[in-house]
Amino acid sequence: MAGENQEDSEYGNRYALRMDHPDSWTIFDVFTGQPAESGHKVMVGVNAGEADEMVRRLNDQDAKRRDEADPTDLC
Repeated sequence: MAGENQEDSEYGNRYALRMDHPDSWTIFDVFTGQPAESGHKVMVGVNAGEADEMVRRLNDQDAKRRDEADPTDLC
Protein backbone atom coordinates (compact mmCIF):
# COMPACT_ATOMS: atom_id res chain seq x y z
CA MET A 1 0.00 0.00 0.00
CA ALA A 2 1.21 3.48 -0.80
CA GLY A 3 0.84 5.58 2.33
CA GLU A 4 1.94 9.16 2.84
CA ASN A 5 5.07 9.90 0.83
CA GLN A 6 6.86 13.23 0.62
CA GLU A 7 8.19 12.25 -2.82
CA ASP A 8 4.68 12.00 -4.33
CA SER A 9 4.58 15.67 -5.34
CA GLU A 10 8.14 15.50 -6.73
CA TYR A 11 7.08 12.80 -9.18
CA GLY A 12 3.86 14.48 -10.21
CA ASN A 13 1.34 12.49 -8.15
CA ARG A 14 -1.24 14.88 -6.84
CA TYR A 15 -2.92 12.42 -4.46
CA ALA A 16 -1.52 10.24 -1.68
CA LEU A 17 -2.74 8.20 1.30
CA ARG A 18 -2.55 8.97 5.00
CA MET A 19 -3.53 6.38 7.61
CA ASP A 20 -6.07 7.70 10.11
CA HIS A 21 -6.60 4.45 12.03
CA PRO A 22 -5.88 0.81 11.20
CA ASP A 23 -7.73 0.11 7.93
CA SER A 24 -8.97 3.71 7.74
CA TRP A 25 -7.29 6.02 5.24
CA THR A 26 -7.62 9.57 3.95
CA ILE A 27 -6.85 10.32 0.32
CA PHE A 28 -5.39 13.81 0.27
CA ASP A 29 -4.13 16.37 -2.21
CA VAL A 30 -0.35 16.63 -1.66
CA PHE A 31 -0.34 20.22 -2.93
CA THR A 32 -3.07 21.57 -0.62
CA GLY A 33 -2.94 19.02 2.24
CA GLN A 34 -6.75 18.79 2.10
CA PRO A 35 -8.75 15.57 1.76
CA ALA A 36 -9.63 14.76 -1.84
CA GLU A 37 -13.21 14.73 -3.08
CA SER A 38 -14.76 12.40 -5.61
CA GLY A 39 -18.19 13.44 -6.72
CA HIS A 40 -19.72 14.82 -3.53
CA LYS A 41 -17.84 12.41 -1.24
CA VAL A 42 -14.84 13.50 0.85
CA MET A 43 -12.24 10.73 0.81
CA VAL A 44 -11.87 10.22 4.59
CA GLY A 45 -12.27 6.92 6.47
CA VAL A 46 -11.78 4.81 3.34
CA ASN A 47 -10.80 1.13 3.76
CA ALA A 48 -7.33 0.06 2.60
CA GLY A 49 -8.25 -1.71 -0.64
CA GLU A 50 -10.66 0.97 -1.78
CA ALA A 51 -8.22 3.76 -0.83
CA ASP A 52 -5.33 2.25 -2.80
CA GLU A 53 -7.48 1.86 -5.92
CA MET A 54 -9.01 5.34 -5.58
CA VAL A 55 -5.64 7.10 -5.20
CA ARG A 56 -4.39 5.35 -8.35
CA ARG A 57 -7.52 6.36 -10.25
CA LEU A 58 -7.38 9.99 -9.07
CA ASN A 59 -3.68 10.26 -10.00
CA ASP A 60 -4.36 8.73 -13.43
CA GLN A 61 -7.23 11.19 -14.02
CA ASP A 62 -5.09 14.13 -12.89
CA ALA A 63 -2.16 13.09 -15.13
CA LYS A 64 -4.52 12.77 -18.10
CA ARG A 65 -6.04 16.18 -17.37
CA ARG A 66 -2.58 17.78 -17.18
CA ASP A 67 -1.47 16.08 -20.42
CA GLU A 68 -4.57 17.34 -22.23
CA ALA A 69 -4.06 20.87 -20.84
CA ASP A 70 -0.42 21.03 -22.03
CA PRO A 71 0.31 18.49 -24.78
CA THR A 72 3.76 20.04 -25.39
CA ASP A 73 4.96 19.14 -21.88
CA LEU A 74 7.11 16.04 -22.32
CA CYS A 75 8.24 15.74 -18.67
